[in-house]
Amino acid sequence: MKILFVGPTLPDAAEIADPGITLRPPAQKGDIVEALENGANVIGLIDGLFENVAPVWHKEILFALSKGVHVYGAASMGALRAAECAAFGMVGIGRVFEAYASGTVVDDSAVAQIHGPAELGHLPLSEPLVNVQATLRALAETGAISEAEQAVLRARAEAMFFKSLTYRALANTADLPDPARRQEISALLRANAVNQKRIDALELLHAVADCPNERQQPPRDWTFKANSLWHFAFHRLEIAS
Repeated sequence: MKILFVGPTLPDAAEIADPGITLRPPAQKGDIVEALENGANVIGLIDGLFENVAPVWHKEILFALSKGVHVYGAASMGALRAAECAAFGMVGIGRVFEAYASGTVVDDSAVAQIHGPAELGHLPLSEPLVNVQATLRALAETGAISEAEQAVLRARAEAMFFKSLTYRALANTADLPDPARRQEISALLRANAVNQKRIDALELLHAVADCPNERQQPPRDWTFKANSLWHFAFHRLEIAS
């Protein structure tokens, strides 16, 4: 069984995912263990909850890996956890993962975004910083904005609270070298927006589809150790006993 945790990063996943992949909403604590209970051999993690509930534990991912489950991560919470668990066998995919793995990006909120409910297609209400950074790079490379403008806009974006970060707000509040360019830059940002999270998520979607639907040899260079917190959280689950 292949299970993919996805939400606002890829709101059209149901239309484009391989039919052999079971889609689940953004993951929270306990969902990876539940996926194993359901017979998962391959797990893809894109989106995860974090603000009002406990996020996916690293320990859950290690538990899955210790059972020979293929675990992929990209784009959002998946990129974060993949960077943190790569040494144990989790496979990270895409530029957002690479940025976290290299230390170029360190703040968890760089992938955070506020959005509407699933019933409204996860309508985005803010822009994740990693997408803004990709957009600024693209505009600077084409000469649409200057290096000085890119530096000012990037610094302002990195200083903004993630819930307030939109392209319009960024252009209106950045200390631009030429304030007369605000409206033009705002239009450029919105018209040329790079959705790096989506790009990475699509790459993960293909990786999960191509992965054999069977478990691999469990790791031999480390063993899973259940601590007291693990037993407290999952003592009722037969799979964790």
